[in-house]
Formats: sequence, C-alpha cells, structure tokens
Amino acid sequence: MIECIAENEKDVIAAEEIGASRIELVSAIQLGGLTPSYGTIKKTIEAVQIPVQIMIRPHSYGFIYNTQEKEAMKEDIASLYDMGHYRIVIGALEQNKKIDTDFLDDIFREFPNLDVTFHRAFDEVEDQLEGYRTLMAYRNNIKRVLTSGGADTCMAGIESLRNLVQLQRELNGPHILPGSGVKLENIKELHQALQVDEYHFGSGVRKHQSFEEGYDKEVIESIKSILSDC
Repeated sequence: MIECIAENEKDVIAAEEIGASRIELVSAIQLGGLTPSYGTIKKTIEAVQIPVQIMIRPHSYGFIYNTQEKEAMKEDIASLYDMGHYRIVIGALEQNKKIDTDFLDDIFREFPNLDVTFHRAFDEVEDQLEGYRTLMAYRNNIKRVLTSGGADTCMAGIESLRNLVQLQRELNGPHILPGSGVKLENIKELHQALQVDEYHFGSGVRKHQSFEEGYDKEVIESIKSILSDC
C-alpha cells in the first residue's frame, strides 16, 4: 500500500494513474497540511477510484485545539458526510501532550462511520506506546496511525517504529503507517526493519523531491519493485 500526499484534483488523478494505492488530500503542505477547500475535496473525490483521506486540521501551530476550533473541525467533517465521504486524517492532543480522548469520543459519537488516519500529532505524545494503547479503544474508526516514531524522519525513529509495529501485531490494532522522509533511497532498509503493509510518501515520490513538481513515475515503480522483493 503506497499512500501519496496530494493537494488538488490534478495531483490525485496523476497519483492514481501511476499506481498510488491511497491519497492523503491536504492544502498548504508547506505548513504540514491543512484542511482543503470544499471545492477541492468535492472535485477530487469525484475524480478517482482509489481511497482519499481528507485532512481535517484548521491551523498549523500545533495539535491542541480550543472549543471553537473543534466545532469548526466537526463542521468540516459534517460537510464530508453530506458528500457521502467518511475518510479523514485527524489528530488532537491535550495540554499534557496526551491523546485528546474527549474530542475523539465526541467525533465518533456524532460521526460513527468515519475511517480515520490519526496523523503525526502522534509524534508529539510523550509516550508513544501508551498513546497507541489509548488509540486501541477507537480501532473501529482509527484504522492507521501516521508516525515517524517520534523523530523528524522515519529513519531517525526506526527503533521506535519497530516497537510500535510489534505492539500493533500483539494487540491487532490500527496499522502503523510510517511517514516523513520515506523515499527510494531508504525504503528497502525501512521495509526490512518494519515489514509493515503500507507507507506514506510526500516529496520522496516527486520529481526533484519538490511538491512544486509532479510525481516521479520511475521512482514509484522502483519503490513498488523493492517492496515486492523484500
């Protein structure tokens, strides 16, 4: 499973054509990814057959949200529900950097059909193993956890990722989705160490590793070949 970041309809169509398995749709990737516009979401999910996970994130300064911001996030989710779309990427923390379970309880009570990627807010929790156990309570909705093991990149966090993958298998919980700095040059080492079912790619599958350019078909084909051989 190769998940690629996209910002618009053109991106998503191109990603599907070159063999991406799933899309994370965001705006403002230079800020780490924010909620896309209604129009972008609507055009994008109508354009492709592969799954599209929609980022729900109202601002770029951290992952702690006040009441008004949480209500706005719920309005964004409600607009997706109106489209018949239930796939989102979301994450929220409390002031103590633990998972905001009150917010998750609220979301899943109101929107029980959500298919969720808990995003890299997870990399800011103090104890990722404890945080993962917390997310186990929501495994009917939280299907995967996007993480670099608490480090800047997956290679830097490879040992923590290995521990999380082991815990995932022990508990049969949400999939660990390694993301951040994943690219052709390190995917073999990562996959040999982790043996997970899915990987998250950003600039690593773009021409010249730039979001200003399109996807690099040869790089994606090489990554697929490595994953199939490992």
